[in-house]
Amino acid sequence: MTSRKTSHLWLVNVVSFILFAVLITTGLINWLVLPKGYAARGSFLITLRHFFVEVHEWAALGFIITIVIHIFLHWSYIKTNLKKK
Repeated sequence: MTSRKTSHLWLVNVVSFILFAVLITTGLINWLVLPKGYAARGSFLITLRHFFVEVHEWAALGFIITIVIHIFLHWSYIKTNLKKK
């Protein structure tokens, strides 16, 4: 494996880990911390909840794109192992 490909894989792995951590954090905050529905009476809490939902959705899109890139970079390895079986 070339050093350029290795550095790309390393970058993709780091980015995917960061995006996954953002997904976990925003999902848990929305699920466990921020009140839902009419319990969120203050406009700040509603705004904060919408903000975290937006961040969660964009992080999910970025994570999906990163995983597709990850699979693309490993495609030769995947093809080789599929031929063995």
